[in-house]
Amino acid sequence: MIGDTGGRGVIGVNRPDEPAYAGLGTYCKAPLALRPEDLEGVDVAILGAPFDEGVSFRPGARFGPRAIREACNFLSSPPARPHLGLGVDPFAVLSVADYGDAECPPADLAAAHREVKARLGEILDAGVMPIILGGDHSLAYPDVTAVVERYGAGEVGVIQFDTHTDTSPVDWGGPLSHASPMRRLVEEGHVRGEHFIQVGIHGYYPDPEDFDWARSVGMRWHTRYEIDERGMPAVVDDLIATAARDLPEHIFVTFDIDVFDDLYAPGTGSLESGGLGPREIFPALNRIFTELPIVGMDLVEVSPTYDTSGITALLAHRCVLESLCGLALRPRPA
Repeated sequence: MIGDTGGRGVIGVNRPDEPAYAGLGTYCKAPLALRPEDLEGVDVAILGAPFDEGVSFRPGARFGPRAIREACNFLSSPPARPHLGLGVDPFAVLSVADYGDAECPPADLAAAHREVKARLGEILDAGVMPIILGGDHSLAYPDVTAVVERYGAGEVGVIQFDTHTDTSPVDWGGPLSHASPMRRLVEEGHVRGEHFIQVGIHGYYPDPEDFDWARSVGMRWHTRYEIDERGMPAVVDDLIATAARDLPEHIFVTFDIDVFDDLYAPGTGSLESGGLGPREIFPALNRIFTELPIVGMDLVEVSPTYDTSGITALLAHRCVLESLCGLALRPRPA
């Protein structure tokens, strides 16, 4: 429903009696912000980045942002949405707006990156936390560099949930591909290697040489095998302690949906069996967003073409929602 905008570019869409499948397709029926000035008073802005020219295997992630928004189920409409475990309704605590999509031209990955970065700049200039829905994982490069431009080179840490490290040499698949954004960020001096923590890595990639490079620059990781052995709560304890001690005061979370086992997330481009489950990931996101100074997030590689039952998009939607719940529980300055 289009409400009274008072001359501003915000459209009210969260009508309590409206079904989830009706109305505008914003994330959780959040108000739609059309201009930078409409972000005044907003805590979190959702931005779509619909491109997938950076993939090395199966395409389709350009349709991810729309699918994630449309995955809102019956929880999208009621006026109160408390998390049954955490006891918090993130939309009662936070002002969340949907900032639409960056205008990503097809077949021009560099232009798509520029457009995403420009839109992110508008969000960050407004003092708002961005959550970006991808798109392939090359998205991490414009996302993190935009955040770095705001806070300074070496002043941003990255927590990466992923099956893969995305640290291939930049000459493999081209410098803009989804195989190398983390390496580019380090080699170009945007993020220091010791300011990276990766979670969920497993399988048969990357090559030993790439791991040698990662060790040489100080990158750290918690593999799925460590999580199996020790349990996710213990690993998250260590992650949070390490991040609080060693990472800068501004931390960006980059989340590849393929960190999940393909039982839960078949709709992605580079499947790797044996990943993590929602019962491990959701509490981890809750704690990370509550206990650490997170300044932004992206969620990437949802490819609806292979998501015939829609469970991957729903899972991605829920990852964002769990992150918002954690953020809502973060202590506020007195």
